[in-house]
Amino acid sequence: MQQSAHAPVSLSPGSKETGRPDEASSQEDTAFRISGRIRTGFDHSFWGSGSIQLLSPTPRPHFESTGIMPTDHLDQIDRATLQARKSEKWHTYPSDILPAWVAEMDFPVAPAIDRVLRESIDRWDVGYPIAPTDTGLREAFAERMSDRFDWAINPVDVEILTEVVQGMYLSLLAYSAPGDGVVVQTPIYAPFLSAVRETGRELRENRLLFRDSQWTIDIEALEAAIDPRTRVLLFCNPHNPSGRVLTRPELKAIAEIVLQNDLIVVSDEIHADLLFDGREHIPFGSLSPEIGARTITLTSASKAFNIPGLRCALAHFGDPKLKDRFNTAVPRHVRGGMGILGLYATLAAWTESQDWLDEVVQYLEGNRNFVVETLRAKWPSIGFASPQGTYMAFLDCSALNLGPSPAKHFYEHGRLALSEGRVFGPGFASWVRLNFATSREILAEIFDRMEKALSTSTPTETP
Repeated sequence: MQQSAHAPVSLSPGSKETGRPDEASSQEDTAFRISGRIRTGFDHSFWGSGSIQLLSPTPRPHFESTGIMPTDHLDQIDRATLQARKSEKWHTYPSDILPAWVAEMDFPVAPAIDRVLRESIDRWDVGYPIAPTDTGLREAFAERMSDRFDWAINPVDVEILTEVVQGMYLSLLAYSAPGDGVVVQTPIYAPFLSAVRETGRELRENRLLFRDSQWTIDIEALEAAIDPRTRVLLFCNPHNPSGRVLTRPELKAIAEIVLQNDLIVVSDEIHADLLFDGREHIPFGSLSPEIGARTITLTSASKAFNIPGLRCALAHFGDPKLKDRFNTAVPRHVRGGMGILGLYATLAAWTESQDWLDEVVQYLEGNRNFVVETLRAKWPSIGFASPQGTYMAFLDCSALNLGPSPAKHFYEHGRLALSEGRVFGPGFASWVRLNFATSREILAEIFDRMEKALSTSTPTETP
């Protein structure tokens, strides 16, 4: 397959974790606009009125930089502190709504991150960061890839971006042309779909199979989705929203198809540090030199270390030619630049905060177990796969008879905000995504609110 010549496209790349649903898919999408933007949550101004209460900031816990965060602090999250946050998760809906939608954790940041941010502010160190080649960030990333995933990379092959979603958009501009096909495996994080649509590319959907409470890759359908004008596989592992972590044999099967069809792979691996049950993350670009040479790996400390607002991400190019094409298609100033606080926080995350992350992952695994046990005990008709990674559970509510939008039902009758399933791809309107990265107490309240909402419905199975 011939590589297409890239052509300039004028757009402002989307950068929201929440993404945007396909505006062309349904007229009702306009109902999901909040302040002019589309979200994967839902618009309370459409389904119910209510003003957002602005609370006075509450002092947040300050931890000494021991490198270890006791798990009891994860259980003692103060609700007033959370509601005082101005982040999208806690500031989108009225104060009586419990948010469990956008992929952001409720936990305090790691002590080392807390320390470097305070020190930076104390010395008024908020100017322009030094040149990316002098920050040490690329070297820290390479060392982490080697230590964590046994993947040897050259720091020279790394570019610093503001966030992973930006990297997806820019990669499509660099490695494809308008009208070219891009394979996306649904259900998928909404910006994958918007990136294809908004850059003028053509979606080639490879829907994952959900059988016997498990998600698997449909290899035959993947082959069938590719045509002579398909250029890119937009890939996600660990997978959002399913929580699936792919095995080496699965990755090799995908890699074989990639090689056969001369595809470029843009791999979002932002959740690589959030795995359960001793599972192993295998970077797609590490599978073989041939695969590495056609893979762009996008990642950030933002998900695992809960710093998405600090805007710092990285792209690794498995071949210098890939990097040259990217830099030619996307001039440096089009990308913007990382902020100095994001730089400091990311370095502190990757070099000083592994003990904290280990504690958080252990706690999240306990939350995952609580989610699985509660769903199986209370609502066995809800379809789901136990998440192997990430901190999201993707739930099929079709058997509950909640109408065209289960998320709307939980919002109206349980005052609970979950992510709309329909934004993860066609055919998932009956699903919702639940974020369980919170305290066990708040997680229990999430299920209490689900139970309240379901008590007002007429499900096929009584909860």
